[in-house]
Amino acid sequence: MRESDDRLFSMLIYLLSLFFPIIAPLIIWLMKRDDSELVDFHGKEYFNFLISFTIYSIASTILMFVLIGFVLIFVVGIAALILTIIGAVKAYQGERYKLPLVIHFIK
Repeated sequence: MRESDDRLFSMLIYLLSLFFPIIAPLIIWLMKRDDSELVDFHGKEYFNFLISFTIYSIASTILMFVLIGFVLIFVVGIAALILTIIGAVKAYQGERYKLPLVIHFIK
């Protein structure tokens, strides 16, 4: 039962981020990171993902002055949605999946 709970909480970090990008994943991660290595891993991975894609979004916004940013912001948004779904699926499968394009600030 313990492993399935860990997988569920790991998945919820990603799924709830679609509606509450900071607060819901942060609450789950802070409550469960000491109890579960899987939740701790996915919590760190999610927040690295969030920081990385925030940087990519800011860069795309700045590049809108050169017009390429309009395409980039769309690509960044779609990539963020797809990678969030992939992260949720991999977390529920119990895998320690490192999302692509993520800069690992939190170790």
